[in-house]
Amino acid sequence: MTETTYVGAVDQGTTGTRFIVFDHSGQVVANAYETHEQIYPEPGWVEHDPMEIWENTKTVITQALGQAGISPEQLEAIGVTNQRETTLLWNADSGKPVHNAIVWQDRRTTERVEELEENGMVETIREKTGLEADAYFSATKAEWLLENADPIKMERSRPDDIRDRAERGDVLFGTIDSWLIYNLTGNHITEVTNASRTMLYNIHDLEWDDDLLSEFDISREMLPEVRPSSDDDTYGSTHPEGFLEAEIPVAGALGDQQAALFGQTCFDAGDAKNTYGTGSFFLMNTGNEAVESDHGLLTTIGFQRSGEPVQYALEGSIFITGAAVEWLEDVSLIDNPAQTAELARSVDSTDGVYVVPAFTGLGAPHWDQRARGTIVGMTRGTKKEHIVRATLESIAYQTRDVAEAMEADSGIKMRSLKVDGGAVKNNYLCQLQSDIIGSEIVRPVVDETTALGSAYAAGLAVNYWDDVDSLRNNWQVDREFDPEMDSDTADARYGRWQDAVDRSLGWANDGDAE
Repeated sequence: MTETTYVGAVDQGTTGTRFIVFDHSGQVVANAYETHEQIYPEPGWVEHDPMEIWENTKTVITQALGQAGISPEQLEAIGVTNQRETTLLWNADSGKPVHNAIVWQDRRTTERVEELEENGMVETIREKTGLEADAYFSATKAEWLLENADPIKMERSRPDDIRDRAERGDVLFGTIDSWLIYNLTGNHITEVTNASRTMLYNIHDLEWDDDLLSEFDISREMLPEVRPSSDDDTYGSTHPEGFLEAEIPVAGALGDQQAALFGQTCFDAGDAKNTYGTGSFFLMNTGNEAVESDHGLLTTIGFQRSGEPVQYALEGSIFITGAAVEWLEDVSLIDNPAQTAELARSVDSTDGVYVVPAFTGLGAPHWDQRARGTIVGMTRGTKKEHIVRATLESIAYQTRDVAEAMEADSGIKMRSLKVDGGAVKNNYLCQLQSDIIGSEIVRPVVDETTALGSAYAAGLAVNYWDDVDSLRNNWQVDREFDPEMDSDTADARYGRWQDAVDRSLGWANDGDAE
């Protein structure tokens, strides 16, 4: 009897690490999760401990396999997906980080980005990378690390020689996918979607850009090799004497949002999805064309399969959505996220209250690093139920901001949007999203689409799945939500949302305490 085989996916996110094992029909057969510490050294700074992330990765892999009674040898491949722009440096010899990873949410390099703006670099960056000049991306984070990494963690290096070591390739740069691939296989590799988020990679020439490396004084020797997202040659294999005691190919990787695009089977131009996590990320496949945005969206790489051209995407990056619900819990307005729907339904409206959750600035389409969280429209009669409802509505309004920009750039009217992520389990939010955006919302049966996308990428590379048509056949609808709100009402409420956003812009001025 032939032993059943599977594909595993490491899903390394902002708040924790998950390992999911999928069968041939794309169903989850094993799942384990561990959170990691959020480190806030200063206001606006966010860090993670890379060693904690790696230890958690090993833990969830062994837990998931153990709970399901699956041996490592039954895994035909492992895929990786990750929080994208989060950046770290590590010693090539010891494999130890020289500093905590700087998380994508971190704003410590805001002034450096403003210097880029003053020096006229914004258009150059946009033309080469498809990105806005923003502290969100990896380049200024890597530059900061090269200037500020703790010399003690450099293993008795002199404080001024980190760049020298980087130029020799003794210090390595990577996003979290590179860090995990390095620890799993020993190879220093990234893939095109993660490379496209660094603000160092030319998405048209498909190579690290010399002009940008020079601008940020980053040595090419410290950079990972860039491979396809689904790589027939694989990135390497786990070591038979390592923690799994098996040799398993690591054959696919995608940044988390591109992984969700892949997992939602958005393989054709015009296909779109929105993932609701800590932030929300709205992507539309634009095919082999890198569509330039005139409306504050990012042009990014969607995915690449071995031997095939790159597929591009337009992206609207919303920094804070699920994290706004976490904030409600932090300030004791709710005890747990499950309460939000009940509280929101208990009132007929927000009673004129709008919450703009710009806790780390605003992303697409506004791109204001100095915007800050704002609540407007409160009266003495405002209750916590109104604030909770307004917070959920802010998720829907921010998505409409991006949807309108997406339609303007692409010329495609949004009729259906595939959704995934933890928040879409909330039926109230899904219906609200349909009402505000004015289009059908489609939720799949398997909502772990981020992990599924990286599993698909790895499985295609090793022929576990034959082609993308077999993946389309796996995709199943759980529920569809159609607009119920009158469009005039939705438009009027959205107009007031735009007024609220205007009041949040530019709040964190130089003279303010951050």
